[in-house]
Amino acid sequence: MTAYYILTRHIINSNIMNMKNTIKKSPVALAVLCFLIEEPMHPYRMQQLIKERGKDEVINVRHRTSIYQTIDRLHRDKAITIQEKKKNEGRPDLIVYEITDLGRNTAYSWIREMISTPAQEFLEFPAAVSFLALLTPEDVALLFKQRVSVLENTLARLEEDQFQKGASMSLPRLFLLEAEYQRAVLTAEIEWIQSIIADINAKRLKWSMEELREKEN
Repeated sequence: MTAYYILTRHIINSNIMNMKNTIKKSPVALAVLCFLIEEPMHPYRMQQLIKERGKDEVINVRHRTSIYQTIDRLHRDKAITIQEKKKNEGRPDLIVYEITDLGRNTAYSWIREMISTPAQEFLEFPAAVSFLALLTPEDVALLFKQRVSVLENTLARLEEDQFQKGASMSLPRLFLLEAEYQRAVLTAEIEWIQSIIADINAKRLKWSMEELREKEN
């Protein structure tokens, strides 16, 4: 292997890494790339798969335009390319996309990074918890009870969905792990909130703005 070949490969790999760094990472973008690793497909088929496979539980696709905007961006960044355009009677042509080498490398890189390295995500709930002092303990207990009710309903729905998919589609556990993770997180949050409610009710956790202001002064 000549020094020229080694240098050339190094330059090519460096260029690929630099191009990957310009691609905006997001769960929606990851889903698009992973679907196209399976096979070329059009955006409508991707939307179907997101729903069929329950990916909408872990990927925010509430806005229909989000997947199309993501596809346009990935195409612009050369992570995917147009394979063909199919005639669609009375409607715009269906554009079938396929993944590029850059897109494939990017998808695998994102998966490894997302799994191995926890991201610092700024969620609404812990942000609001950091300002609980502005409310009374009674208000917090009531609001927490309301949250627990919503979480329990979500947990029950996930368990039912997972049971139905596992029974009707005979899916191996590998394809149900994201739902399993969600259930574990929901269960842990419910248990934590219920412990805070119990502490408030037993007066083990109490506060008032007047006392807090006095301590600051």
